[in-house]
Amino acid sequence: MKIAIIGTGNVGSALGGSFTRAGHDVTFAAQDNEKAGAVAAAIGARAAATPASAAGHADVIVLAVPYAATGAVLDELGEATRGKIVIDVTNPLKADYSGLATDGGPSAAERIAAAADGARVVKAFNTIFASVQADPTASGRTVDGLLAGDDEAAKETVAELERSIGLRPVDAGPLASARELEAVAWLNIGLQLRNGGNWNTAVVLVNPPDKAIAA
Repeated sequence: MKIAIIGTGNVGSALGGSFTRAGHDVTFAAQDNEKAGAVAAAIGARAAATPASAAGHADVIVLAVPYAATGAVLDELGEATRGKIVIDVTNPLKADYSGLATDGGPSAAERIAAAADGARVVKAFNTIFASVQADPTASGRTVDGLLAGDDEAAKETVAELERSIGLRPVDAGPLASARELEAVAWLNIGLQLRNGGNWNTAVVLVNPPDKAIAA
């Protein structure tokens, strides 16, 4: 699968490494072109000068930037998102980390879908910390990759991508369910912040409904 990752922070780098090891064709783009090149070179991926050029030949675009930066990134992507699968891995945290900035309103994913030009948006990977994204099988347990979206074919593609790096895809429902996925992520983040956690806690569902396990 051809994947464009926008962002070279902990999440973008971790996912890029796992995707590359799974045999996917990964291209990075970021504000800092030098860093994008270095991250790409370290994992055997490529780097592009702009988000739009990275996305141009990709099957999937991964938004791995802070939620506050997604508007500017979507502006840069422009028509490059049209018809493409866009994976939103963001969590819309308040600046003081006291909760979600979207509390009581549409999720980050729904807002991204409204702003992206013709994109097929899927919420995924946001409930998994970068340390787990970098090596999903390290705990010896199969970690669940919760995902949500309105386009069934797009969700199937994202489920395939999750499965390829060792996750168990779990379909959480329509894109509106991203509100719950972002809340789950915040619960996990809050647990780490309040308790000095090691940031490798992961969600593993016990006996989920068979129909929720993405085929």
